Amino acid sequence: MQDQEQRQCPTQGYLEAFKHFATEAIHTGQEPEQWNSMAVVPPISLSTTFKQHGPGEHAGYEYSRSGNPTRNCLEKAVAALDGAKYCLAYASGLAATLNIAHLLKAGDQIICTSDVYGGTNRYFRRIAAEMGLKVIFVDCSDLKCLEAAITPETKLVWIETPTNPTLTVIDIQGCAEIVHKHQDLILAVDNTFMSAYFQRPLALGADICMYSATKYMNGHSDVVMGLVSVNCEKLYERLKFLQNALGAIPSPFDCYLCNRGLKTLALRMKQHFHNALAVAMFLERDPRVDKVLFPGLPSHAQYEITQRQCTGVPGMVTFYIKGSLEHAKTFLKSLKVSVLLLRCLLYSGISSTYDGLNLH
Repeated sequence: MQDQEQRQCPTQGYLEAFKHFATEAIHTGQEPEQWNSMAVVPPISLSTTFKQHGPGEHAGYEYSRSGNPTRNCLEKAVAALDGAKYCLAYASGLAATLNIAHLLKAGDQIICTSDVYGGTNRYFRRIAAEMGLKVIFVDCSDLKCLEAAITPETKLVWIETPTNPTLTVIDIQGCAEIVHKHQDLILAVDNTFMSAYFQRPLALGADICMYSATKYMNGHSDVVMGLVSVNCEKLYERLKFLQNALGAIPSPFDCYLCNRGLKTLALRMKQHFHNALAVAMFLERDPRVDKVLFPGLPSHAQYEITQRQCTGVPGMVTFYIKGSLEHAKTFLKSLKVSVLLLRCLLYSGISSTYDGLNLH
């Protein structure tokens, strides 16, 4: 009887939403008192330089690459949503990845989960590896595989959960317990698909929570941006130095747009979950569909882990059309509402490596 009820209502068992999340998204970092105008919406500060009170006496800002009032508002808001002490914004998700990788030196090893976003895979394989970092790819959904792969040279474990595009869910707390048995080993979690609304990796033991804010955190397909949240002051100071030194920062206007997007994050993610669950359940019943991969369905391999570490799941649904590539193409060309994008075609029932593919 209990199993039957669970199948009828797959949303049962998830954690409650994080307390005051929507309020934090609207107000944190937006305090009117920080502006002489008392504006309730933070203004866009486009200035590249800032006046000094005297030689070397800065009034909080000196050069916009090093710090910007509009970016500061966004970083405060995201830190609050992640339950973090600090947040840093970057020009893209891959710019954030680059900055994290620069915490390491030549000869250090990165363990990356094998089923990972194509851009991350490409960066680690074709750039980081050529710069002297040792990169290995491991199925981190199997904690024994992760533990066996760690060596004295390992300095960073990179996981993404759920993964893009096969939506494999990884036990963050389980990974953290293994990683933190080793001194100076960092666990970074790409939290892009879940967003801060559905998952807080830092609370589960991760050292770094990273996003491509281009997706759900901004939510309006008009900003390319990356975000990194941490609790460790030493780690923050190092990343802050790299943010300034490498210079891959977002524009004040993009920070303004992303900050505005955060204000509807709670509402958007709830609706994404509702819609995606309906779609996934429909597809699972359709005889023309071979398999549906959606962490919100009891049929998903890591359904129990998802319920344990998340407050819900996002709007990403992966499924396999029965038949050949031509059947998948026919399906995609027949869509009436969805916009056909590069990823739709590449991910539609095709199993392929990322090597040689121009994945954006």
